[in-house]
Order: sequence, then C-alpha cells, then structure tokens
Amino acid sequence: MNLPRRHVLVAGTAVAGTLAAPWVHAQKAEKVKLSWLPIMQTTALYVAVQDKLFERAGLDVELVQFQNPNQIIDSLVANQADAGAPGAAAGITTLAESRYPGTFKVFGLQGGGIKVRRVNDGLIVKNGSPIKNFKDLRGKSLGHLPGIQWRTISRHMLRANGLDPDKDVRLQEIAVGLQVPSVVAGSIDATLSLEPVGSIAVASGEATQAMVNPCSEVIADPFYSGVSLLTTKFLRERPQVARKLVDALDQATRVANTEFDRVRPYFSKYTPMKGDHVRLVAQPYLRAWRELDDTDIRSYQALVDIFHKEGVLKQNLDVRTLILKPSDFA
Repeated sequence: MNLPRRHVLVAGTAVAGTLAAPWVHAQKAEKVKLSWLPIMQTTALYVAVQDKLFERAGLDVELVQFQNPNQIIDSLVANQADAGAPGAAAGITTLAESRYPGTFKVFGLQGGGIKVRRVNDGLIVKNGSPIKNFKDLRGKSLGHLPGIQWRTISRHMLRANGLDPDKDVRLQEIAVGLQVPSVVAGSIDATLSLEPVGSIAVASGEATQAMVNPCSEVIADPFYSGVSLLTTKFLRERPQVARKLVDALDQATRVANTEFDRVRPYFSKYTPMKGDHVRLVAQPYLRAWRELDDTDIRSYQALVDIFHKEGVLKQNLDVRTLILKPSDFA
C-alpha cells in the first residue's frame, strides 16, 4: 500500500534507569516500530515514553506519527509497523481484518462514556452557533476525521437523529489540527471530533462543545473508537518482544488512569494542546488488556455492528476473535 510521508520520532534508544533488571543492561534493546495518532486515546503511549517504561522493558521503540486513522492500519497491513498505538481506529481494524483475515490482535480499548464520566468525542461549534445537537445540522456541514471510520460513525449519528447523510448534511474530512480553526473560520458548521479537539475548542475561547460524548448516547456507553493493536506477524515471529510491549503499555494505561493530573504536561509534546491549556484536557477512558471484560467487548461489538448496518462491513465480525489471548504468545 502507498503510504504518505511520515514524521518519525525515535524514543528509547538506550536501556537505562535504576529500575531495570540487571540482565536487561547486558542485552541490546529490541527494536519495535509503532504507529500513532496525536489524540487523547494515545495517552498510554505518551506515558510509556516519558516514564521510560519501554526502556525498562528493554525496548527501542520507533514512533511513526500519522494524522489519519486509515494510515495507521495501512502501515500495519503493509508490515511497515509492528503495532498500532492505543488509539488506532477500532472500526477500520475490523474492516482490514475482514479483507486480510488473521492480521491483527487487539490488546486494549480507548474511548469514553457517560456513566464512567470520561470524554471521548464531542460536537464542536463556533461560539454563538445555533447548532445544539445533530438535529440542528439539517442543511449544514459536518466535519470529521479523515477515513472510513469517522465517516461511517458520522453517517450513523445523522441517521439516528432523523437526517439523511446523503441529502441533509454535507460531510467533510478534516485533519485533527485543522478542526477547530475550520469551525472558527466558518468553513465548516460543526465537527464530530475526538479529544483533545473539544478541549482545544474551549481553550481557544472561540468555539465550544455543543455536545459531549454524543457517540455514547447513540452507539454504546462506554463507547470505544480506539484500540491497541499488534500484527500477528510480529506476534508470531517475536512473541517475547510482543509480550514486553503489551506489558509496558498495560502498565502505562494503569498509570494514565490513576495519575492523569501528573501526566498532563506530556500532552503539550504529543498533541496540539500547548502550555497551560493542558489543564483543560478531558481524561479519556482507557482499558488495558488484562482489564477487558464483557461490557468492553459488547461496546466494541456495537461499533462493529454499525459498520455492518451501514454496509461498509459486508459480513459482520465477532470482535472476540480479534482480542489477544495469553495462548497467542506461545
């Protein structure tokens, strides 16, 4: 697959730290290439790098940043990356798996929810806009992240609010960093956006969130649009390294959930949030591999069912077949 030009950040080029086990110092760090998107769902990755959890695990992780969820999955299908960071597109993963069976294993979920009081997405509008919900979008324009996942979710959200996505609303793909400027400039009436876009909108003083967690209201609560991914090729060829990566990101997920205020400064390095604005960032709902339960699986399945209902996924898929199992490391 043809991939766009990538910006590469190398993290953890040496194994160091007093907490590393003695035998790790004598080994060369294992190289892993990981694709990621600058959103709040990726928080565990920021923690793993900044808290040196990869280094302590003996991993030399090369981070390849994208602005489009499709590009992350493309990089994995093309074996140009070993893993997709927390925040890889959950829906696109199932689409790719349906076309290339046996390509992925999911080892974490990321999103938000009303009951858990964690924010994943929002309907962003300019200050003073008459748009208060999706019903108000008739005759208007709605922006969303580039790619099939958020186009499909946006279409479903419009249908659920009595609108025809082909006739009543103009849908437009807009990269993360351009969503708030587009709303403020008036080139788009609203966006269905992932965090930290909603927080950026509030921080700008020129835009706001007409709705918080609208996807949880319509699709599932909690709602997961992000996943952590391994390629089965990586898992098959280097199971011990894959296990180290999963363990490090599981640990980082727990830290992100319990020490969120401490890790807030990391966001200014990896997301469009800058300076004091990081204190406004909403906390995401992150689920580590060892924490996944039936509620999580049902919520993930609800998203996949929408892809099938919208005709994007020709044959529905049971997400349980995608979830990483301990036996996979054998």
